[in-house]
Amino acid sequence: MSDIIQLLPDHVANQIAAGEVVQRPASVVKELLENAIDAESTFIKLIIKESGKTLIQVIDNGKGMSVTDARLSFERHATSKIRSAEDLFDIHTKGFRGEALASIAAVAHFELKTKQVHDELGTQIDIQGSEIKTQDVIVTPNGTSVAIKNLFFNIPARRNFLKSNNVELRHILDEFHRVALAHPNIGFSMHHNGNELYNLPICNYRQRIVKIFGSKTNEKLVPVDETTEVLKVSGFVMKPEFAKKTRGEQFFFVNDRFIKSSYLNHAVNAAFEGLLREKTHASYFLFLEVDPKTIDVNIHPTKTEIKFEDEHTLYAILRSAVKHSLGQFSVAPVLDFDRDSNLDTPYNYAHKAVKTPMVEVDRTFNPFEEEERKPVSKIGASDFKGSSKGTSWESLYVDTKIETPSETVFSSVAFETDTVTSSMFDDDDQDLKQNTFQLHKKYIINTIKSGMLVINQQRAHERILYEDFLKNITVKEGVSQQLLFPICVDFSPKELDVLRSLKSHLIQTGFVFSKIEGHLEIVGVPANLEEANIPEVLEQLVYDAQYEVSDQSFSQSDMIAKSLAKSMAIKTGRKLTEQEQDHMIHSLFGCKEPNVTPCGKATFVTMRVDDLDKKFN
Repeated sequence: MSDIIQLLPDHVANQIAAGEVVQRPASVVKELLENAIDAESTFIKLIIKESGKTLIQVIDNGKGMSVTDARLSFERHATSKIRSAEDLFDIHTKGFRGEALASIAAVAHFELKTKQVHDELGTQIDIQGSEIKTQDVIVTPNGTSVAIKNLFFNIPARRNFLKSNNVELRHILDEFHRVALAHPNIGFSMHHNGNELYNLPICNYRQRIVKIFGSKTNEKLVPVDETTEVLKVSGFVMKPEFAKKTRGEQFFFVNDRFIKSSYLNHAVNAAFEGLLREKTHASYFLFLEVDPKTIDVNIHPTKTEIKFEDEHTLYAILRSAVKHSLGQFSVAPVLDFDRDSNLDTPYNYAHKAVKTPMVEVDRTFNPFEEEERKPVSKIGASDFKGSSKGTSWESLYVDTKIETPSETVFSSVAFETDTVTSSMFDDDDQDLKQNTFQLHKKYIINTIKSGMLVINQQRAHERILYEDFLKNITVKEGVSQQLLFPICVDFSPKELDVLRSLKSHLIQTGFVFSKIEGHLEIVGVPANLEEANIPEVLEQLVYDAQYEVSDQSFSQSDMIAKSLAKSMAIKTGRKLTEQEQDHMIHSLFGCKEPNVTPCGKATFVTMRVDDLDKKFN
């Protein structure tokens, strides 16, 4: 039998490696930004076109590369970060595998320009699908410029799996935020289709967070700072009242590297226990510093997962640090049985001398005497005594009589009475009773000819609202309720960009916006939306849009209708009146698809009399 095992060509091996490293344009952005940071850059510029599908360019002012290094950087497992296997357990850099550039060059048009400080001229290399086309000597600034054009040009199947431009751009923004937050000592700028989205100067951690997520974020942050022999924790958590239904603003950084850890996230949630509203999540920006020898960052190709040597200790320290900060800044309630807070001296009076209180009284004051008042005298509280002059209080009741009003006085007075109106039904119909009632504030029970109908009130209302919103968006005749005072809702620049893309559809549902710059200002909402629920509804909409929206107009309309219906539907636990129960039943069966919710869940079930009879057999 002939041999069947053979070595793969280099370009095929690189494309296979690219499948692990390069999943979408955001993966390329992450790798290039990390390489620029390892090059000791002080300013990095990111340029994107068509959400990275056409161009991804990263320009830095770092050390640059020599001619030999520039050529060798495209070989697999070629790296300057490690020399031996032991170095994998003492990593202080970002990229160390030596696969990034080779993998990216295998699936795109790659253009590299680089120059070291002491060199007069730089190097330019053009690669297409792992094949080097040209290598020239050029004049270029110090540092490195990497341009990735036409990503996945030679793998059409991978390109077809990319999402819409809006979705891919949001993934790029997520990676940009993660890198920029971890390195406030480096300046960053980002441009998309010629527009500058971010310009982040060198600053501290707090200023970097505020620059990225908006100025209103500053007042929401609670600092966390704890240093132990095992772990150093620094950063910020957001106050519990600003908790969101989404997990978007949750960042862990270990040795300046963004990671995902459900275990550490549980530690933070444990610190917030009892402080968060139901189904909300705390936001945090936490920077952890540990000994590199106690972690393994080489367990995942994207290096977003880390294996810790002693997770239990880190869990306890992190939980205690966050809880201590919440208590220290009076965010969390504190029980102290040794003192009474009512007896605490206010800060403004802590160092003031004690003074004897003075009482101002007029001893001769009588409101019923028409004589000039005497001057007020000041006396000490201990000298106060009753006035020697009689007050003649009996004179108040002289010449007063209690007269009993005659009956004729009220003869012409008409009194308001509770008029008993006649019943809506005739006497013959008094035996007609309500055939609907609410069970456990969750289900509506209705009798039908064959038996009983059980309706889930929340799911039924979702279906009703969904079809109403979808009709309003399609027909463009949504009813808006004008607000007496505008409502301002704070969103990050990325979230505001999402709302701008949905603005036209939201206006058709009844929303009216007066401003979507810096923050969101609302002057009108759909008629059935309560004012207090506006921030919650829009936050849920932004979250749904980030993962479900597409370029197709119908799909976008459908997503908005689903999200608004889910947020605004009557929740379990609300008591409905008889009229509301009847109205919901009639509205539900007036829908085109009353059987299921927009997400495909059943809205009601029927129980036949025969089925009930079987229960008693």
